[in-house]
Amino acid sequence: MTKGQRPKILIFGKNGQIGFELCRSLSYLGNLTALGSVECDIADPHRIIDTLDHIKPDIIVNAAAYTAVDKAESECELAFKINADAPWITAEWASKYKALMVHFSTDYVFDGTKETPYTEEDKPAPLNVYGESKLAGDINIQNSGCDHFIFRTGWIYGTRGKNFYLTIQKLLREKEEIRVVNDQYGAPTRCRTIAGITALVLMQYISNRELENKDVLGVYNLTNSGKTTWYGFAKAIREKKRLENKSLKLADIIPISSKEYPAPARRPENSLLSCEKLQKVFGIKTPGWKEPFSSL
Repeated sequence: MTKGQRPKILIFGKNGQIGFELCRSLSYLGNLTALGSVECDIADPHRIIDTLDHIKPDIIVNAAAYTAVDKAESECELAFKINADAPWITAEWASKYKALMVHFSTDYVFDGTKETPYTEEDKPAPLNVYGESKLAGDINIQNSGCDHFIFRTGWIYGTRGKNFYLTIQKLLREKEEIRVVNDQYGAPTRCRTIAGITALVLMQYISNRELENKDVLGVYNLTNSGKTTWYGFAKAIREKKRLENKSLKLADIIPISSKEYPAPARRPENSLLSCEKLQKVFGIKTPGWKEPFSSL
């Protein structure tokens, strides 16, 4: 990719929460091709390579992932095939043909025992199969030698797909009482925010030759700022619905501990990620978690 040339951008996972928003935010940066699992099943290595050989992208954006955290405990092989093997195959191709790879990782690579937000330099220690598979994908990309950005994010929500925000909205209408965990901490992050910031980073990287020569590639945390619990987020969703329609009957929300809500996969208590590196390198400050939420 030479300076001034519109790059060919390939997105894997166009139907996911982040992928859907990336189709919009990255369309201005280059000639975009976006594929879902029907067009390219990334669990099939041959499909990945055939697709890359056919399109010959300058930038590969991998927004596809196996995200069923609890199910991954019993579908370990499939989780690793999608979250670890597919990124490795893609990164090897990117390294060979000098393409840039953009990949999305997760707060679940950490065990959540740290008292302050995790930085990019903290040592990962995942608690579950999903986190292990995503960490393996990160490591495979890093070891491939390709130019890459890995954005670690978490507590993702939006207005489509499956996420906590939509689930709580549904339960508020259907139930009299909702029990929500109140001892896991994070920063709810709208998928549109993630896609928009990804576009800003790539815009700088593509347009600024001096920036391209700097050591700006690598891992970046990308979440909203601030701190809440799943219970706190659920309460904010309820308050927002109440403001929209004061006559609407909504379920009560009861705080509970993680021990009272057993699940196959363990979750980190602290999912907070520091985004200071993103601000220092690219001048991008992520918004407080309530800002994008309030505009929904």
